[in-house]
Amino acid sequence: MKALLPLGVILLLTACSFQSEDTSSNPEDIELEKEEADNQSKQEESSKDEDTNDTENVETIEETNNKEHEPKYQLRESDWSLQPIDDAENRNVLITIDDAPDSYSLEMAETLKEEDVPAIFFVNGHFLQDEQGREDLKAIHDLGFEIGNHTMNHVSLNTISEQETLKEIHDLNDLIEDITGERPAFFRAPFGINTDHSKEILKEEEMIWMNWTYGYDWEEGYMEADSLADIMVDTELLKNGANLLMHDREWTKEALPSIIEGFREKGYGFIHPGEIEQ
Repeated sequence: MKALLPLGVILLLTACSFQSEDTSSNPEDIELEKEEADNQSKQEESSKDEDTNDTENVETIEETNNKEHEPKYQLRESDWSLQPIDDAENRNVLITIDDAPDSYSLEMAETLKEEDVPAIFFVNGHFLQDEQGREDLKAIHDLGFEIGNHTMNHVSLNTISEQETLKEIHDLNDLIEDITGERPAFFRAPFGINTDHSKEILKEEEMIWMNWTYGYDWEEGYMEADSLADIMVDTELLKNGANLLMHDREWTKEALPSIIEGFREKGYGFIHPGEIEQ
């Protein structure tokens, strides 16, 4: 015969059973849940802070890039070289490509981009009269290169009227801006011939006009990649800040990698157009 438990004992055991199943009323468990909720909230706040810091870091990088292109050089008209403003720069040269975008400019731009070499591409308006020319110019600009004005029709400015000179410069500025979204900051006159009137126009347009220190790819004897690369790097005219003239030519395109390598072997870097004082 089984022993009967007292009613009080049965009620006590039942209460203990319910308490073990429902722990939410346990003060220690409630405190633990509160602590876990606080920790989760702190983690969420920390995650927000990290996202904010990432945004701040992106802005800092952009600011640094802008500082890298603050004016470091002044254009010297006696030889068209770029002189360091603080006289503390390493040896550097400026690459410029004229007659863009004829046939090889986009390939040259891609080579320069791969080598991380900046340059100015001076544009002729008569190469922008078809869709292919406009697409090539847009692509060169989108690769990050400076686009300069080399007149609409590559005419010698001392052989045309003042009104024609205005159209040669101003109309091309409009066209380049229409294609790239930016108005040119640099001008190079065909054959290096400016006039008093062209200089007045450039002043009104707030443009820098520049010729060059040296170039060879239009001379007989240097219309071949190896000879051109040799003379560009080994000429006695090479010096710090040299303003180098090249053209949209097949042999220049082929020589470009060797020219870049040759300058680097001699300890030369390359000037970004944005570092030239406006």
